[in-house]
Amino acid sequence: MLLDDRMQNQIINFKRHRFPPEIIAHAVWLYARFNLSLREVEELLMERGIEVSYETIRRWMLKFGPQVARNLRRRETAIGDI
Repeated sequence: MLLDDRMQNQIINFKRHRFPPEIIAHAVWLYARFNLSLREVEELLMERGIEVSYETIRRWMLKFGPQVARNLRRRETAIGDI
């Protein structure tokens, strides 16, 4: 699972976290982008062999969610853009 090009341009500090930045960014992106529950994100990661609790994902959302949400909104195209 590689870090998305969209996520690479962001400046988010993932230091002092047990999981790699790619996993944290992917979990937060899934939750913010697709209206999934924390437990659904936990299940999706579990299917990929990544054991992380929904409570950990909740903490990541509190810490990294606002920045990821801002970046997702910024990325949306304006009306009339081709």
